[in-house]
Amino acid sequence: MKQRFYPGHKIHDILKKRIMLLDGAMGTMIQTYRFEEADYRGKHFSDFHKDLKGNNDLLSLTQPEKIAEIHSAYFAAGSDIVETNTFNANGVSQRDYDMTDLVYEMNLASAKIARKAADEFTKKEPHKPRFVAGALGPTNQTPSISPKVEDPSFRSITFDEVVEGYLPQVRGLVEGGVDLLLVETIFDSLNGKAALFAIDRYFQECGNSLPVMVSFTIVDASGRTLLGQTVEAFWTTVAHFDLLSIGLNCALGAEQMRPFLEELSALAPVYTSIYPNAGLPNEFGGYD
Repeated sequence: MKQRFYPGHKIHDILKKRIMLLDGAMGTMIQTYRFEEADYRGKHFSDFHKDLKGNNDLLSLTQPEKIAEIHSAYFAAGSDIVETNTFNANGVSQRDYDMTDLVYEMNLASAKIARKAADEFTKKEPHKPRFVAGALGPTNQTPSISPKVEDPSFRSITFDEVVEGYLPQVRGLVEGGVDLLLVETIFDSLNGKAALFAIDRYFQECGNSLPVMVSFTIVDASGRTLLGQTVEAFWTTVAHFDLLSIGLNCALGAEQMRPFLEELSALAPVYTSIYPNAGLPNEFGGYD
């Protein structure tokens, strides 16, 4: 397999010297704008046959200025890397909105928005170059298990279908100018492997490559994914791929995630990443 991450890459040079900072959540930032249905639709999708409110990835086409504001705010706050607004911009998740034919366009636009913001900050502060990570979320399907209790052999989607859903996303992100790809919030390792398979296929087709990060999510203090994999088991499933980093994100807060990150760091001979949120709510709906 062609090596994707080579020592001369700028990100590698920086990581040898210091920790790099990712941005924060895109979804909660979008919520602060209180967009309504008309905002999601914009002019181009004013007559679309389905409700579109909640399709945040579409905002890169209908509200590009606001998405650019969010990227710029994170860069101004100190982020070295921002993620594209593409968490659900894949051919599987976009089925909910009948917008699978727009996956490439969404990702291309999202990558260009983030690229422009990164370049503007790099120009102003050349001593601190900014980077763009193309975000590939977990999709809303689980290819490893059956959604039907009465039929354990049933699958709502196949591995090949997930791969095909990711391919136009990868193409749009790379052609839009991202610096690296981040497969994130993986709770089903088969889904994550489908994303990596799509990435590898595209790299072979285009004859080029970018650094790739993978980040998965554990759901409780046992340190297991939603499907029951331990940290070590998940690493084993993706260790064959030439990765820039492996990490954890979402679900638990920083304090709870730390011991599992330490375990992962000891296992994996690559860089590690941590992307915690506020953790799970307590009995009163608050966050400790």
